[in-house]
This record gives sequence, C-alpha cells and structure tokens, in this order.
Amino acid sequence: MKQPSVLVVEDEPAIAELIAVNLRHNGFQPTVAPDSMTAQREIDAVLPDVVLLDWMLPGESGLALARRWRNDARTKGVPIIMLTARGDEADRVAGLDAGADDYMAKPFSTKEMLARIRAVLRRRAPEQSNVTLEIGALKLDTATHRVSYNDQMLKLGPTEFKLLQYLMSHAERVHSRGQLLDKVWGDHVFIEERTVDVHIKRLREALGDAAAMVETVRGAGYRLTAQVAATARG
Repeated sequence: MKQPSVLVVEDEPAIAELIAVNLRHNGFQPTVAPDSMTAQREIDAVLPDVVLLDWMLPGESGLALARRWRNDARTKGVPIIMLTARGDEADRVAGLDAGADDYMAKPFSTKEMLARIRAVLRRRAPEQSNVTLEIGALKLDTATHRVSYNDQMLKLGPTEFKLLQYLMSHAERVHSRGQLLDKVWGDHVFIEERTVDVHIKRLREALGDAAAMVETVRGAGYRLTAQVAATARG
C-alpha cells in the first residue's frame, strides 16, 4: 500500500525536520520545502496527498500559496493544513478563507498533527457508492465530482463538495455544527465549530444563484432546502 505523501512547507529547519521524522515514523512520505519557490517546484513536479503549509515564509506567504493552489485546476483538490504561530480567530478564518482545509497553531503535538492529516485524507477519500443527487435544479454527481445548477457547472473545493453532498443527502433536515463536523469531517476532536461557518460561507459563494438553498436556522444550525429555489422561481 502506497504511503501518503506530505509536502511540508516550513522555513525553520528544526521544526521541518521534527515534522518529517514524525511523519516517516507514522507511515507517511514527507518532502520538505523551506520556501515558496521550492514548494511551487515540488508541487509542479508531483502532487502530494496533503500539504502542511507554514503561514510565514521567505518570499511569498503561505496564504498567497494557498490561494494560488486553490485557483489552479490541477492543485485545487489537494488538502492544505496551515501551520502558524498566529492563534487568534481572525487569522484562523483568514487561513480558511484562503483555501486551507484545516489549521494548526504552533506549538502542536505529533498526535494532533497526525489526527488532522488523517482527517483531511479521509475527507478526500472517494465514496463507496456512486450516486447522483438532485434537489430542485441543483445536481451533484459523486462519480464525476461535478455539481451543477440549472445545468450550469459550479466549482467547489473538496470540503465544500463533501458538505453539500451530506446536506443534499439529508435535505430539509436541520444539522447542528457539531453534527456536520461528525458527518463531514469525521474526527473533529481538533476542529472548531467555527470551521463549519467558514465552509458554509465558501459553499454559498460557490453555489451562486443556488446559495439561498443553504439556510441558516438561528440557534440550531444549517439545512439545505428546495423550497427557497421553488419560491424564487415562482
């Protein structure tokens, strides 16, 4: 079985080496890049299974790299975990908004790092069964990983796709943030509920005209409904 590859973009040699050693000991294949230029060269050569991306780097920032990779069709599906000493909520949200799937504030434990990597890899794993879900004019195909609304193709990141798939599979039901973390992220012991809000926001932006189908139920959570779409057309 192939070892999952991890691109570690970290400019502090001691931290990079510690991360790489722990990854190797736990069945991963790490490649270290000390700056943005090297990171871009590595990802151009071989797509990793996941990227651990430091926020502060020589040259371009990790934030700029995350944005670029999310806007590139070849790299947009690669899970990105931001690494940073910045711990406050505004910075976490900025990292997630740039396209990161998760976020780790330094210092972090090996156990936390491994749990987060395994969680994003689980999210990216293909579904066991291929199905097409249709709610009103919104269509999601798990086999081709395509989403369309009124026959117009929409571009969704991997986490937004999983989130929409779950909401469409359980349409009209209200789901709390905790339930969504359990069902979409799988192992949320290290992931904050605020993460759900960021991905819901990103999902709505990707849905465009269909954004109103994802409703916020104050004090309860979120639901996907066809009724808003029907009302809008009526």
